[in-house]
This record gives sequence, C-alpha cells and structure tokens, in this order.
Amino acid sequence: MGDSIKKNKGLFRHLLPCIKGFWLPAILSPIAMLLEVSMEVMIPKFMSAIVDGGLYRYEDYSLSEYFSQELFSNPTKFVLTLGTIMVIIALLSLGFGCVGARASALAGTGFAMNLRRKLLAKIQDFSFANTDKFSTSSLVMRCTTDVNAVQMTFQMIIRMMVRAPVMLILAANMAFNINIRLALVFVVGVPFLIFSLLILLRKAKPRFKAMLKKYDSLNSAVRENLVASRVVKAYVREDYEKDKFDNAAKELKQSQLMAEKIFTIAGPIQMSIMWMCTIIVLLLGSKEIIFGNTGLHTGELISLVTYTGQVIGALTTISFMTVNFSRTHESLIRINQVMNEEIDVVGADTDYTVESGSIDFNNVSFSYSGSRDNLALENIDLHIKAGETVGVIGSTGDGKSTLVSLIPRFYDALSGTVCVDGRDVREYSLKHLRDGVSMVLQNGSLFSGTIESNLRWGNDHASREQIEQAAQAAQAHDFITSFPDGYNTELGQSGVNLSGGQKQRLCIARALIKEPKILILDDSTSAVDTATDRKIRGAMRSALPNTTKIIIAQRIASVIHADKIVVMDKGHISDVGTHQELMQRSEIYRDVYEAQINGQDSQQGGETDA
Repeated sequence: MGDSIKKNKGLFRHLLPCIKGFWLPAILSPIAMLLEVSMEVMIPKFMSAIVDGGLYRYEDYSLSEYFSQELFSNPTKFVLTLGTIMVIIALLSLGFGCVGARASALAGTGFAMNLRRKLLAKIQDFSFANTDKFSTSSLVMRCTTDVNAVQMTFQMIIRMMVRAPVMLILAANMAFNINIRLALVFVVGVPFLIFSLLILLRKAKPRFKAMLKKYDSLNSAVRENLVASRVVKAYVREDYEKDKFDNAAKELKQSQLMAEKIFTIAGPIQMSIMWMCTIIVLLLGSKEIIFGNTGLHTGELISLVTYTGQVIGALTTISFMTVNFSRTHESLIRINQVMNEEIDVVGADTDYTVESGSIDFNNVSFSYSGSRDNLALENIDLHIKAGETVGVIGSTGDGKSTLVSLIPRFYDALSGTVCVDGRDVREYSLKHLRDGVSMVLQNGSLFSGTIESNLRWGNDHASREQIEQAAQAAQAHDFITSFPDGYNTELGQSGVNLSGGQKQRLCIARALIKEPKILILDDSTSAVDTATDRKIRGAMRSALPNTTKIIIAQRIASVIHADKIVVMDKGHISDVGTHQELMQRSEIYRDVYEAQINGQDSQQGGETDA
C-alpha cells in the first residue's frame, strides 16, 4: 500500500509540470463551469415562478421581495418578463459552457503534448538496459493510447469534476429550500448509487489492466508484420501472420468487451435509481398538491423534479467519471513506470572531450542481467592505442558487439573500467563521449527524408563538399548520383527503397562525416561485396588517418591488414595479435581463416567447372 501511494505521488509530480504554458485555459475552464452551473440552477426557479405566479396565480404565492407589485398584478407581462430573463440566463449558461469546453480542450491537448514530450525525452535518456525492460510496441502504446486516456481524464477533471459536484451542491440546496421532505428522497437513493459504484470499480480495474496488455500484444503483432514484411512475403507466411493478428485482435475484442460491460451495466443501474427517485417525488408531490396540506404548489413540484434530476444526474456523472478513472489509473501506472525508470547510465557534469581515441579495457566483466552468474564478458583486458586499426572476430554470441557497446556507454561494465584517453568513460558527459565516437551497425537505421538529410545526422553543419567526400569514401557517391534526384532523393521509412549494401554504405558515410576520434564498424559491410569492402577500408585509412578504428567482421579479409586482431571466444579474449602471429598460435583464428579460404576456393572451382 505504501509503495502504491509513493508511486502515485511521484506520478503527479511528473504530471503537474505538463500543464506549463496552459495554466490560463486550465483555470478558465472550471471558472466557466461554475458560472454555467450557477446560471443553470436558476432556470427551474424562474420556471416555478412562471407557473405558480403567472399561470396558476396562487393567492399565497408572493414574489414581492423579487418583483414589483405592478409586474405581479399583470400575468401576461409577468410571464413574458420572466420568460425573457430565462432565455437570457439560458444563453449565458450556454456561452459559459462553450467557453469551458473550449478551454478544457485547449488545456487538455496542450497537457498531452507536454506529457508526450516528457515521455520521449525520458525514453531518449534510456540506456540500452533500460530500453530492454520495455518492448517497442509497449513504449509506443504508452506515448499514444495511454496519454490519450490521461488527456481525457484531465479534461474531465478541470471541467466535469468541477461542474458535477457544484451542480450537486447547488441543486440540492435549491431542492431543500423548496420542500425538505421530498428532497430527502434522492438522499435515500445516494447509498444505492455509491454501493453499485463500488462494486463496478472493483471489477473494472483488473479488466482495464488486461485490456491494455492486449493492446500491447496487438501493436507488437502489427509492428513485427510491417518491419519484417519482406521476410513474410519471402517465406509466404501471410496466412500465418494474418492468423496471428486475428488471434490478437480477437483477444483484444474479448478484453474490451469485458471492460466495456462495466459502462453498459453502470448506465441502466444509475438511470434506474434516477427515475425511481423522480417517480417517488412526483407521486408524493402530487398527493400534497391534491390534498393541499403542505402548501406545495404545482410550479414548485416541477422545479423540485428538475432539481432532483439535476442532483441524480450530477451523481451519475461523478460515478461514470469514477469508473473511467479506474481505466485511466492503469494508464497512469504504465506512464509512471517509464517516468520513474531509474536511468542506469548517467553522464558526468564535466567538459572532458575525446582528444586522441585511445581505449583501455581493464579487467572488464559485463552481464545483461546484472548477475555474475550469467556473464556476457569476463575479465577483458585490451589496450588500443590512438589511431590504431583493430579487428575483432569471433562466432555469434561471443560478445563482439557487447564489447564495443561499452565504449560509448550504451551499457556500463559490471566490474572493471573502460577508459578512453586514459580516463574512465563514466567521467565524461554522455554528449561529449558520444560526440567522439561513431558507431555503424550491421542493420544501421535510416530515417524518412532525403539522402542528404540522413547524412547530415553525422554533422548538421557539413558542407556539400564534405558530404560528397564522405560518400565517395564509403563508395556511395556513384549510386547516389545515379538516382534522378541525387542527394535529394527521398528515402522511404528505414530506407526501404535501397538495397542492404546501399544502406550500409550510407550509414558508413554518415559516420565518416562526423570525423570521430573513434570509429566502430560492427559488421557494417556484411552486405557489401569483397572488392567494395576493400575500397571502403582503403578510403577510411586516407580520410581518417588519426582515427582509432575498430572493425567487427565475419570475413577475415576485412581485418587481415589491421594493426592487431582480437579473437573473441565465449565472452573471453582468446588471443590478440597480427594476422601472421595469430596464424601461428591461435587455433580458433586459423580454423576460421582456413574455412573461409577453402570456401572461396571451392566456390571458385565450382564456378570454373560450371
């Protein structure tokens, strides 16, 4: 219970700043609602006066304290005057209602915009370890559907949660002033309304929680299908993916039906209570008017019924919002999980920059789970001089990518230290550290926009000449200029209109434009032919002669001329040396080399035979 309170307290601490810039409409909306309700509750009173003082002309009904005797003595003028006032009050109520609705919509959309910005900023600060705790589809869901739910609730809070309680209080006060005994009828109905509400809330919370999880599953199925659409078509798995999506959609439908039943049940229950109270008031009030024992007049009964309806309607609105809050509460928890996620990689507040690019791994161990029982890297000692070219080879799962991910602090070492320029990477600010490092992944991402705008990610202020030089070094200039629009060619999402090799070369060019002190190529030429790979490596030596280069590759040909080659084996460094040294003393390296050479010979022989 204490943890829950603490979490909710932290959540509202995150939410309140999101109103910044929209305080005026957020305050104006409830004020407008107060004025609207004040006008609305006056209308039944004037209706009562028109009926009792203008139509029935009860002898014991006097409005002398409100109207002149001259006006009261002229029924037609009396009715027209009060009717005109009623119309003016109704128009004022309508105007205040429109202002309140407009202000709440403006405040709600602004609040949601700020909340989304805050969520995205938090997610961007995540380390890879933080991101691993949430699926991509779930994070998208939290930034869209969950924020929408919170937005609607915020709008209800500043509008309906002001309107309904004020209406309840004012209408009840007016009803008690007319006839206390009859007004007590709706007081009897309140416990039944509250009791039904508590039961509905108890059942609603777990259903809405399950519904949001089904939303995550559906989003995940859609995302996988779209991202891997080519694979789906290549393996003719459309029917399988369709069935998987249908199952996810059916599960979501069932979950939604279970949750929405709460609203469908709530309505009839609350309306039944409302109409029962109205019928009882009409029966008892009619009896009093017929027998004339209490001095209750027809107009007063009409206004009393109206006030009773307003009271029960306000209670119904409050109960509906309360049920809806149970759904929003789950969205709040999910947003809170992101906002309260503790960032495990935080940069230091320093001005240190990467100057030379030397790298030292000092007895480094790392685990994705944070446990020493499941280490991905163990006791790594590796020293790379500034400007060296280092190759890294090993089988899948040996820790090659994990090793280089520790340099820009995508993850932090479990033990030991990773140093750049002789300084622990944790002593750098993340911006300065990552400004000095460029990393090109095997499946590097490109973004919607032109080729030039994608390349400018490396350096937003790069000249056109610098862009073309980097593209030439990455062997991308020729295919770029072959497009009709050249560097202004629009790329589809993730560069879908490019081949794998073209995307890799653009990612390399983007990294070269940055002119980093450390360049990491993580199997980034796997989709490039051997001849082009050789040209890229040669161009990089010329373009970035003083840059430290780390090349992770499956092909030994890509690293054979490196200053030294690191052989990884199951999270350990098996050996370090030049190609000649490793051929003499490393069995792992020799086996890989011979397998690749024999494979090439066999392929060439096969082609000759053919």
